[in-house]
Amino acid sequence: MKKKEKTEKHLLAVLVDNKPGVLTHVAGLISRRAFNIESISAGYTEEPDVTRINIVVTVEDENELNQVMSQLGKLIDVIKIVNMTRLESIARELVLIKVHAGKAARADIKNIVEIFRAKIVDIGPEDIVVELTGQQSKIDGFIEMLSEYEIIEIARTGAIALSRGVLAAKEM
Repeated sequence: MKKKEKTEKHLLAVLVDNKPGVLTHVAGLISRRAFNIESISAGYTEEPDVTRINIVVTVEDENELNQVMSQLGKLIDVIKIVNMTRLESIARELVLIKVHAGKAARADIKNIVEIFRAKIVDIGPEDIVVELTGQQSKIDGFIEMLSEYEIIEIARTGAIALSRGVLAAKEM
Protein backbone atom coordinates (compact mmCIF):
# COMPACT_ATOMS: atom_id res chain seq x y z
CA MET A 1 0.00 0.00 0.00
CA LYS A 2 1.38 3.39 -1.01
CA LYS A 3 1.85 5.88 1.81
CA LYS A 4 -0.26 9.02 1.40
CA GLU A 5 1.92 12.09 1.02
CA LYS A 6 1.28 14.96 3.40
CA THR A 7 1.53 18.46 1.97
CA GLU A 8 1.73 21.78 3.72
CA LYS A 9 0.92 25.28 2.52
CA HIS A 10 3.34 28.08 3.30
CA LEU A 11 2.80 31.79 2.71
CA LEU A 12 6.02 33.47 1.64
CA ALA A 13 6.47 37.23 1.50
CA VAL A 14 9.13 37.92 -1.14
CA LEU A 15 10.47 41.46 -1.35
CA VAL A 16 11.92 42.20 -4.78
CA ASP A 17 13.25 45.11 -6.80
CA ASN A 18 10.38 46.88 -8.54
CA LYS A 19 11.42 46.10 -12.11
CA PRO A 20 9.60 44.71 -15.14
CA GLY A 21 9.73 40.91 -15.41
CA VAL A 22 10.60 40.13 -11.79
CA LEU A 23 7.23 38.49 -11.06
CA THR A 24 7.67 36.31 -14.13
CA HIS A 25 11.15 35.25 -12.98
CA VAL A 26 9.90 34.36 -9.48
CA ALA A 27 6.87 32.38 -10.71
CA GLY A 28 8.91 30.70 -13.43
CA LEU A 29 11.62 29.58 -11.02
CA ILE A 30 9.07 27.95 -8.70
CA SER A 31 7.14 26.24 -11.49
CA ARG A 32 10.33 25.01 -13.24
CA ARG A 33 11.28 23.28 -9.98
CA ALA A 34 7.85 21.54 -10.03
CA PHE A 35 6.59 23.18 -6.85
CA ASN A 36 2.92 24.04 -6.79
CA ILE A 37 1.89 27.68 -6.48
CA GLU A 38 -1.51 27.83 -4.76
CA SER A 39 -1.74 31.60 -5.18
CA ILE A 40 0.47 34.52 -6.07
CA SER A 41 -0.13 38.26 -5.77
CA ALA A 42 2.13 41.25 -6.10
CA GLY A 43 1.89 44.92 -5.26
CA TYR A 44 3.83 47.98 -4.31
CA THR A 45 5.08 48.59 -0.78
CA GLU A 46 5.87 51.59 1.39
CA GLU A 47 9.07 51.91 -0.68
CA PRO A 48 8.52 52.81 -4.35
CA ASP A 49 11.45 50.71 -5.58
CA VAL A 50 10.30 47.53 -3.77
CA THR A 51 7.49 45.13 -4.72
CA ARG A 52 6.06 42.55 -2.33
CA ILE A 53 5.12 39.21 -3.86
CA ASN A 54 2.93 36.98 -1.68
CA ILE A 55 3.19 33.33 -2.70
CA VAL A 56 1.36 30.39 -1.21
CA VAL A 57 3.32 27.25 -2.10
CA THR A 58 2.48 23.64 -1.40
CA VAL A 59 5.41 21.49 -0.31
CA GLU A 60 5.70 17.96 1.00
CA ASP A 61 8.29 18.61 3.68
CA GLU A 62 10.75 21.04 5.24
CA ASN A 63 13.42 20.12 2.70
CA GLU A 64 11.22 21.19 -0.22
CA LEU A 65 10.36 24.45 1.54
CA ASN A 66 14.07 25.13 2.07
CA GLN A 67 14.71 24.39 -1.62
CA VAL A 68 12.04 26.89 -2.70
CA MET A 69 13.41 29.59 -0.41
CA SER A 70 17.02 28.86 -1.38
CA GLN A 71 16.27 29.01 -5.10
CA LEU A 72 14.32 32.25 -4.71
CA GLY A 73 17.18 33.73 -2.70
CA LYS A 74 19.53 33.17 -5.66
CA LEU A 75 17.54 35.49 -7.93
CA ILE A 76 19.37 38.79 -8.26
CA ASP A 77 16.23 40.92 -7.80
CA VAL A 78 15.13 39.22 -4.56
CA ILE A 79 15.82 41.39 -1.51
CA LYS A 80 14.25 39.31 1.27
CA ILE A 81 12.13 36.17 1.78
CA VAL A 82 10.02 35.72 4.90
CA ASN A 83 7.95 32.63 5.70
CA MET A 84 4.85 34.31 7.14
CA THR A 85 3.39 30.93 8.11
CA ARG A 86 6.01 30.60 10.84
CA LEU A 87 5.38 34.04 12.31
CA GLU A 88 2.56 35.44 14.34
CA SER A 89 0.84 37.17 11.46
CA ILE A 90 -2.43 38.41 10.06
CA ALA A 91 -3.35 36.70 6.78
CA ARG A 92 -6.29 37.67 4.61
CA GLU A 93 -7.73 36.93 1.21
CA LEU A 94 -10.27 38.84 -0.89
CA VAL A 95 -13.01 37.22 -2.93
CA LEU A 96 -15.64 38.61 -5.29
CA ILE A 97 -18.54 36.27 -6.00
CA LYS A 98 -21.30 36.77 -8.55
CA VAL A 99 -24.41 34.82 -7.61
CA HIS A 100 -27.62 34.30 -9.56
CA ALA A 101 -30.21 35.99 -7.38
CA GLY A 102 -33.79 36.12 -8.46
CA LYS A 103 -36.28 37.96 -6.27
CA ALA A 104 -37.06 34.84 -4.22
CA ALA A 105 -33.41 34.19 -3.28
CA ARG A 106 -32.28 37.76 -2.53
CA ALA A 107 -33.39 37.84 1.11
CA ASP A 108 -31.67 34.51 1.86
CA ILE A 109 -28.47 35.61 0.15
CA LYS A 110 -28.56 38.93 2.02
CA ASN A 111 -28.83 37.02 5.33
CA ILE A 112 -25.78 34.90 4.46
CA VAL A 113 -23.89 38.07 3.49
CA GLU A 114 -24.70 39.65 6.86
CA ILE A 115 -23.73 36.55 8.86
CA PHE A 116 -20.30 36.45 7.18
CA ARG A 117 -19.89 40.24 7.40
CA ALA A 118 -19.52 40.39 3.65
CA LYS A 119 -20.63 43.30 1.49
CA ILE A 120 -22.93 43.49 -1.52
CA VAL A 121 -21.06 45.62 -4.05
CA ASP A 122 -23.35 45.33 -7.08
CA ILE A 123 -26.91 44.26 -7.80
CA GLY A 124 -28.36 43.49 -11.22
CA PRO A 125 -31.80 42.29 -12.25
CA GLU A 126 -30.75 38.62 -11.89
CA ASP A 127 -27.46 38.70 -9.98
CA ILE A 128 -25.64 40.02 -6.93
CA VAL A 129 -21.89 40.58 -6.57
CA VAL A 130 -20.57 40.10 -3.05
CA GLU A 131 -17.16 41.00 -1.58
CA LEU A 132 -15.62 39.23 1.40
CA THR A 133 -12.25 39.57 3.08
CA GLY A 134 -11.00 37.03 5.59
CA GLN A 135 -9.04 33.89 6.24
CA GLN A 136 -9.16 31.11 3.66
CA SER A 137 -11.41 28.95 5.86
CA LYS A 138 -13.97 31.77 6.20
CA ILE A 139 -14.03 32.34 2.45
CA ASP A 140 -14.34 28.61 1.80
CA GLY A 141 -17.30 28.45 4.21
CA PHE A 142 -18.92 31.46 2.54
CA ILE A 143 -18.58 29.90 -0.90
CA GLU A 144 -20.04 26.65 0.44
CA MET A 145 -23.09 28.51 1.77
CA LEU A 146 -23.58 30.37 -1.51
CA SER A 147 -23.20 27.19 -3.55
CA GLU A 148 -26.87 26.42 -2.77
CA TYR A 149 -27.57 29.27 -5.18
CA GLU A 150 -26.12 29.41 -8.66
CA ILE A 151 -22.60 30.85 -8.42
CA ILE A 152 -21.92 32.52 -11.75
CA GLU A 153 -18.31 33.56 -11.19
CA ILE A 154 -15.63 33.73 -8.49
CA ALA A 155 -12.44 35.82 -8.37
CA ARG A 156 -10.02 35.28 -5.45
CA THR A 157 -6.82 37.14 -4.69
CA GLY A 158 -4.98 34.49 -2.74
CA ALA A 159 -3.52 35.15 0.67
CA ILE A 160 -1.52 38.17 1.76
CA ALA A 161 -0.10 38.68 5.24
CA LEU A 162 1.65 41.06 7.59
CA SER A 163 3.46 40.06 10.76
CA ARG A 164 2.19 41.31 14.09
CA GLY A 165 4.32 43.86 15.89
CA VAL A 166 6.51 46.73 14.79
CA LEU A 167 9.02 44.84 12.64
CA ALA A 168 8.54 44.96 8.88
CA ALA A 169 9.39 41.96 6.69
CA LYS A 170 12.50 43.72 5.37
CA GLU A 171 13.84 43.87 8.95
CA MET A 172 13.35 40.18 9.76
